[in-house]
Amino acid sequence: MKNSPVRALLVGADGRMGKTVFDLAQNDREIEIIARCDLGDPIDRAMKNCDVAIDFSHADAMDEICRAASQHAKPLVIGTTGHSPQQHRIIEETTQSVPVVFASNFSVGVNVLFSLARKAGEWLGSDFTAEIVETHHKMKKDAPSGTAKTLAEILEAGRKSESKIPIQSIREGDIVGEHSVIFSGPAERLELTHRAVSREIFARGALRAAKWIVHKPPGLYSMQDVLGL
Repeated sequence: MKNSPVRALLVGADGRMGKTVFDLAQNDREIEIIARCDLGDPIDRAMKNCDVAIDFSHADAMDEICRAASQHAKPLVIGTTGHSPQQHRIIEETTQSVPVVFASNFSVGVNVLFSLARKAGEWLGSDFTAEIVETHHKMKKDAPSGTAKTLAEILEAGRKSESKIPIQSIREGDIVGEHSVIFSGPAERLELTHRAVSREIFARGALRAAKWIVHKPPGLYSMQDVLGL
């Protein structure tokens, strides 16, 4: 007998990413969006009846979403970025009672970029300096992007210096997302770049994470955990 599809609650359903997640889920037999919520909608009943919640809403909604997930013991996939330190603490507290996939970017390619950047930083060593350039559409509110911040954290963790990795943020046109890590050394330069041409790559990753996280023990998981990187 075939397994039943994972029942998902989609939070932030009216946003760009929410609509993309919903559209892709219609053709995925392993997952079903059984409820959709957006700003001002009650979340408790929908959370109670789902197997997992996918959040692409707004950082300001994090408190309510985490409270409902903890109360009803439901796994949570968080794709929202731009959280404050207090909101990060709320997420960390939630991972004590439910499993949470928290990723700045759900793209498979970007998560490979994270791994490559880590390795490149180790291999190139202190003779090379690093910087990050990220470009997004002009409607994106947070800058630097969550992906750029993650790249910086990865590179800074591998360095002996306490100096911060510089990030340049560009907002123009309708660019979905571009991230470059630039390593500059004596007489040479290495660039690692990922370009997103459709939001579908993030939505596919979020759906993959939602199917993966069900039945996992409480804890904080990354997209790299989902992909086994």
